[in-house]
Amino acid sequence: QNQHDDVKKQLLDLQLQHNSLKLEHRKTLETHSQKYAQLQQEKDSEVTNLQDTVFKLREESKLLRKAHQEVHSQLLNAQAQMEEFRQLKEALQKMPGLR
Repeated sequence: QNQHDDVKKQLLDLQLQHNSLKLEHRKTLETHSQKYAQLQQEKDSEVTNLQDTVFKLREESKLLRKAHQEVHSQLLNAQAQMEEFRQLKEALQKMPGLR
Protein backbone atom coordinates (compact mmCIF):
# COMPACT_ATOMS: atom_id res chain seq x y z
CA GLN A 1 0.00 0.00 0.00
CA ASN A 2 2.84 2.40 0.87
CA GLN A 3 4.54 1.69 -2.41
CA HIS A 4 1.27 2.27 -4.27
CA ASP A 5 0.82 5.63 -2.56
CA ASP A 6 4.40 6.63 -3.43
CA VAL A 7 3.86 5.73 -7.07
CA LYS A 8 0.56 7.65 -7.06
CA LYS A 9 2.31 10.69 -5.57
CA GLN A 10 5.11 10.44 -8.13
CA LEU A 11 2.54 10.24 -10.92
CA LEU A 12 0.73 13.28 -9.57
CA ASP A 13 4.02 15.21 -9.29
CA LEU A 14 4.98 14.22 -12.83
CA GLN A 15 1.56 15.25 -14.14
CA LEU A 16 1.89 18.64 -12.45
CA GLN A 17 5.39 19.02 -13.81
CA HIS A 18 4.16 18.00 -17.25
CA ASN A 19 1.32 20.54 -17.14
CA SER A 20 3.71 23.23 -15.96
CA LEU A 21 6.17 22.44 -18.78
CA LYS A 22 3.31 22.37 -21.31
CA LEU A 23 2.20 25.84 -20.18
CA GLU A 24 5.78 27.12 -20.28
CA HIS A 25 6.20 25.66 -23.77
CA ARG A 26 2.99 27.32 -24.97
CA LYS A 27 4.11 30.70 -23.57
CA THR A 28 7.55 30.36 -25.17
CA LEU A 29 5.99 29.40 -28.50
CA GLU A 30 3.66 32.40 -28.34
CA THR A 31 6.54 34.73 -27.47
CA HIS A 32 8.61 33.38 -30.36
CA SER A 33 5.67 33.68 -32.74
CA GLN A 34 5.17 37.32 -31.77
CA LYS A 35 8.87 38.06 -32.11
CA TYR A 36 8.94 36.32 -35.50
CA ALA A 37 5.95 38.33 -36.70
CA GLN A 38 7.60 41.54 -35.49
CA LEU A 39 10.89 40.70 -37.23
CA GLN A 40 9.02 39.77 -40.42
CA GLN A 41 7.20 43.12 -40.34
CA GLU A 42 10.47 44.99 -39.76
CA LYS A 43 12.12 43.10 -42.62
CA ASP A 44 9.21 43.85 -44.96
CA SER A 45 9.36 47.51 -44.00
CA GLU A 46 13.11 47.62 -44.56
CA VAL A 47 12.75 45.90 -47.94
CA THR A 48 10.11 48.45 -48.97
CA ASN A 49 12.34 51.34 -47.84
CA LEU A 50 15.30 49.90 -49.75
CA GLN A 51 13.17 49.46 -52.88
CA ASP A 52 12.06 53.10 -52.58
CA THR A 53 15.67 54.19 -52.18
CA VAL A 54 16.75 52.18 -55.22
CA PHE A 55 13.91 53.69 -57.29
CA LYS A 56 14.84 57.23 -56.21
CA LEU A 57 18.53 56.61 -56.92
CA ARG A 58 17.70 55.27 -60.39
CA GLU A 59 15.58 58.35 -61.11
CA GLU A 60 18.37 60.61 -59.83
CA SER A 61 20.86 58.72 -61.98
CA LYS A 62 18.68 59.27 -65.06
CA LEU A 63 18.48 62.99 -64.31
CA LEU A 64 22.23 63.22 -63.76
CA ARG A 65 22.92 61.37 -67.02
CA LYS A 66 20.59 63.75 -68.87
CA ALA A 67 22.24 66.80 -67.27
CA HIS A 68 25.68 65.39 -68.09
CA GLN A 69 24.64 64.84 -71.70
CA GLU A 70 23.33 68.43 -71.92
CA VAL A 71 26.58 69.84 -70.47
CA HIS A 72 28.56 67.66 -72.87
CA SER A 73 26.52 68.98 -75.83
CA GLN A 74 27.02 72.57 -74.67
CA LEU A 75 30.75 71.95 -74.39
CA LEU A 76 30.89 70.52 -77.93
CA ASN A 77 28.93 73.52 -79.23
CA ALA A 78 31.26 75.92 -77.44
CA GLN A 79 34.29 74.12 -78.87
CA ALA A 80 32.78 74.31 -82.36
CA GLN A 81 32.14 78.06 -81.93
CA MET A 82 35.69 78.58 -80.68
CA GLU A 83 37.02 76.78 -83.75
CA GLU A 84 34.78 78.90 -85.98
CA PHE A 85 36.02 82.11 -84.32
CA ARG A 86 39.63 80.95 -84.67
CA GLN A 87 39.14 80.30 -88.38
CA LEU A 88 37.45 83.69 -88.82
CA LYS A 89 40.29 85.39 -86.96
CA GLU A 90 42.87 83.66 -89.17
CA ALA A 91 40.92 84.62 -92.29
CA LEU A 92 40.71 88.24 -91.15
CA GLN A 93 44.42 88.35 -90.36
CA LYS A 94 45.21 87.07 -93.87
CA MET A 95 43.18 89.84 -95.56
CA PRO A 96 45.63 92.43 -96.88
CA GLY A 97 43.38 95.43 -96.33
CA LEU A 98 43.10 94.93 -92.56
CA ARG A 99 46.80 94.97 -91.69
